[in-house]
Amino acid sequence: MDLSVMFMDCPEFSDRHGTARCGLPAAVEYRYTVSSVEGLLESVKIRCPRGHWFSGPVEALTWEKQPSAACDTSQRQTRPPASTWRPGSRPGSGWLG
Repeated sequence: MDLSVMFMDCPEFSDRHGTARCGLPAAVEYRYTVSSVEGLLESVKIRCPRGHWFSGPVEALTWEKQPSAACDTSQRQTRPPASTWRPGSRPGSGWLG
């Protein structure tokens, strides 16, 4: 009998915008395999201290801790740069293609 405990980072989003993850250590409660067209997939059921739980293939439950540049919302602009936006115009009418 294996008494070791495996932990994964909880993949639950913890904000309304989908940019922050819970990230608490989630204990693997149950391990199982699922058949797929590509063979057997190692799957788990995990639960974190906040009560979030997930079941599925390990690959689907792991996530990058550092978001890629394509996902970075800190550089997102709410309006186009000044060179393409005319003051006093409404969005959609003041955009120069």
